Amino acid sequence: MAERFVEVDRETPMLLPADLREWVPEEDLVHFVIEAVKTLPSREFVVNERGSGYAQYPPSMMLALLIYCYANGIFSSRRIERATYRDLGVRYLTADTHPDHDTICKFRQQNAKLITKFFVRVLELAGELKLLRGGHNQCGWHPAQSQCQ
Repeated sequence: MAERFVEVDRETPMLLPADLREWVPEEDLVHFVIEAVKTLPSREFVVNERGSGYAQYPPSMMLALLIYCYANGIFSSRRIERATYRDLGVRYLTADTHPDHDTICKFRQQNAKLITKFFVRVLELAGELKLLRGGHNQCGWHPAQSQCQ
């Protein structure tokens, strides 16, 4: 009997840009994180006050990026940067932009207390909506682990 395989052609480029909304399942945690972060005030975050250099990423996106990555066991700035290229949920969250590890690290250092406060608030919201499995801090993140790597 002849084998029938799906053709795998890595040489032909996509003719239209991918719509990441179609690639991320509706039940993916990323949707909850994005919506939960929208409810939090982002005016309190420290951003680059010099007004020079590259354009800044919105603090709400950076916060959502950190929360989503922490919840998925990705803690180091370099791994989070790598996830912006490799992980579909992260690519969707960042709208296919790619903050570098220095930007992620600096944001985390300058806003550590707020990130901790808002991370806890998102966990509380998830608990209220019964999205957490029993126990505490199922994602394994702890504020003391938020150093840059």
